[in-house]
Amino acid sequence: MSEVTLRMVRGLAEARETLLSRKPLDELTAPPSLLASIEAIFGEPLTPDQVVERILADVRTQGDDAVRHYSRRIDGAELADLRVPRERIEQAWRNTAPAIREALQLSVQRIRAFHERQPRQSWMQWDGDGGGLGQMVLPLERVGIYAPNGRAPYPSSLLMAAVPARVAGVEQVVVATPPRGGELNDALLAAAYAADVDEVYAIGGAQAIGALAYGTATVPRVDKILGPGGIFVVLAKRRVYGVVGIDALPGPTETLLVADDSANPAYVAADMLAQAEHDPMASALLITTSEALAAAVQIEVSRQLPRLERRDIIVESLAAHGGIVLVDDLDTALALANEYAPEHLCLLTRDPWQHVGQVRHAGGVFVGELSSEALGDYVTGPTHIMPTGQTARFSSPLQVWDFVKITSVFGVGAATARQTSGAAAALADLEGLTAHANAVRIRLEEPQEGRC
Repeated sequence: MSEVTLRMVRGLAEARETLLSRKPLDELTAPPSLLASIEAIFGEPLTPDQVVERILADVRTQGDDAVRHYSRRIDGAELADLRVPRERIEQAWRNTAPAIREALQLSVQRIRAFHERQPRQSWMQWDGDGGGLGQMVLPLERVGIYAPNGRAPYPSSLLMAAVPARVAGVEQVVVATPPRGGELNDALLAAAYAADVDEVYAIGGAQAIGALAYGTATVPRVDKILGPGGIFVVLAKRRVYGVVGIDALPGPTETLLVADDSANPAYVAADMLAQAEHDPMASALLITTSEALAAAVQIEVSRQLPRLERRDIIVESLAAHGGIVLVDDLDTALALANEYAPEHLCLLTRDPWQHVGQVRHAGGVFVGELSSEALGDYVTGPTHIMPTGQTARFSSPLQVWDFVKITSVFGVGAATARQTSGAAAALADLEGLTAHANAVRIRLEEPQEGRC
């Protein structure tokens, strides 16, 4: 039976040097198994970034032919039509068990209700002299959502991106998801149906990102690409940024729990195990003031692990990226949490709400023992697509604002023009832009004869 012992460290200095240290995305090395797979597919040793560069270049120049070529070589998919027929999506919905359909619908309802509360109104302020200033908040016309289908399909991630897009008013929402062994995943297709997605394309990996970014004869070019993915998807999104918008460059998922002696060790262990089952590179960490809790959590991890299906992944994840940090007080725990800036921050303390105000950097804060991250992954309401790799210091979870853009409106009346033109012309002269200064000053002159 698989077993794991959680690493334990004490104090700030040791925690910063070990469990809470981070590597930038560029420094994350590809495992030997991945490099061997690349060499088997491409016939030569390549880095993941070199693979992505080659795939994107081919998709940009060869379109659908390149997409089919790489889908065949990488995913083993022989698909005549990259577009999934609507009938296939509807059939997947009918094939889905009623309890799962109800769960998908509940998730959609709660995600929609949460995001409908986010303000996104255009505004205009008139100056009473024929001018006005304002902003037009406009939805994007077409977005592409990537839905992974690797170690496990994540229909929940599809909902977490597609529903806010619909709330924002995006005209066309399309999904790219890879077939595995030539077959699409019914759960993902059912989620696409529940989220009212317009089109689904049976494409995965870097070739999917290239098709969405550049467009092909089959796949329309989108304005923005969103959604999580593996290393090839992340590297491809980074390369196409600027051609299209992207939401983020997600790294391995991560959870940090802050707990005191009041926490239930079974809940803490369950949360850590749930995080670790995502991926061998996932991080599940506990910062606690209680040595007794730390010991009890270790016992609970060993007790709960044997009955979990993905225990081999969990063991690998916890051994490499899991652990427990012991600190003297909760203020220190929260300070460390802010330094780490986790994707998920779970507060399992005696009075968790009193600590929410101490949080500066986190993708999402899960307050109290009933607010499990697992619940938030599916039905709580806020999207579970959140910043990883310490990017919560400057970025936010996926939200309605990711699906709109702002156009500024400039309307200047006569009085405002007289009041501001002198300053504008002076600044233009300062910058040596005399044509700018002329374009301002000429409007202050008396109208010329023959003016239309």
